Order: sequence, then C-alpha cells, then structure tokens
Amino acid sequence: MFHLGEEFIFPNPRNADVHGIVAYGGDLNPFRILEAYKLGIFPWFESDQNLMWWSPDPRMILYTDKFKVSKSFKSFLKKINYKVTFNKDFEFVINSCANIKRINQKGTWITEGLIKSFIDLHKMGKAISVEVWVDDDIVGGLYGLDLDDIFCGESMFSKSSNASKIALYYLTNELRKNNYRFIDCQVPSEHLKSLGGEVISRSKFLDLL
Repeated sequence: MFHLGEEFIFPNPRNADVHGIVAYGGDLNPFRILEAYKLGIFPWFESDQNLMWWSPDPRMILYTDKFKVSKSFKSFLKKINYKVTFNKDFEFVINSCANIKRINQKGTWITEGLIKSFIDLHKMGKAISVEVWVDDDIVGGLYGLDLDDIFCGESMFSKSSNASKIALYYLTNELRKNNYRFIDCQVPSEHLKSLGGEVISRSKFLDLL
C-alpha cells in the first residue's frame, strides 16, 4: 500500500485496493486535501494518527437537476417556517455533523484534525456550509468542498424532521443555477438514492472528473 510523504502526491486512484483504499499516512494540510479531492480521493478514518485515503468502487453522485422532490416534501416545504443560509456558521455545522448520533455508528470520522483543516478550507473559500434555521436556531445543515463545477458533499445533520433534506434541496438549486455538474456523494446509501443519487463505477466517476 502506498505511504504518503511530505509532498502532496497521490497514486492513481484506479489502482486502489479491493476495499477502495488508495494510500495511508501523510497529513491533513488543506492543500493536500484539495489535491486529493481533485483526483477523486478523500480521507476517511477514525484517528488523526492513522490517516486513510479512499476512492471507493462503486461511487455515488447526484446530478443537480435530478434531486427528487416528492409531493409530500413539497407540501412540507410550504407548511414550516424556516430560512436557509449559506456559509453563515460553518463551524457550527461541521461540529454538529461530527457530534450528531448516527445509527450503527459508535463514533465519528470527522476528527478534530479534519475539522481544523476544513475550517481552514472554508476560510480559503473552498469549503461551503448550508444552514437551515427555525427562528434563531440552526436545526440542520450540511457542508462540503467546492471544486468550482463539482461539489463534494461531506456530511449532513438534522435536529428536526427533514432539515438536512431541506439543506440539500437548496444546495442543488443553487448549484444548478451556477452550472455545477454534480454532487459527489462518495459512498452509496439508500437515503441518498431515494433523493436521486446514482451509483456509478469508480472508473466512470474518475472519467467525469
């Protein structure tokens, strides 16, 4: 397995192992993270001391014009009193994503080191957050990395019904207006599939990049 050194160089993700692991080691320098995402690679680990870099096969993407809006969700959007902002409180969003309890997960892969790096990326204008508010409280949101015409979704959280779904809905609308091609959803899930996510091979994903 390829061990990363000080230079921000990655092996070809097409040569990832059977699990999708491309390399290990290195650090969480924001510029290393940017280089990884541009190549279709992302960090995924449980400890800042054991960094792992992945390019899974298959991959999930969501085209910005294919977000599924059900009749019940349309009705829900009309009934509740909420507002949506972009980049209003990135740190709150990423920390909420790290701390939210998830089914069948004991901990989080959003470590302190990764949070610091993404806050730096946010200050560089490369990491984006979406916040969903009810009154003065953020009840849901998401964050990810902006590659200019592709958005790499990192994580979502909800403190009330459908809050993260609202964030994704507004994000896809904004991305579509600005001619983004798709959202990289990374690892396939039934939830994202129900919202329009498509499962494709790693090879096709890398071709799209």
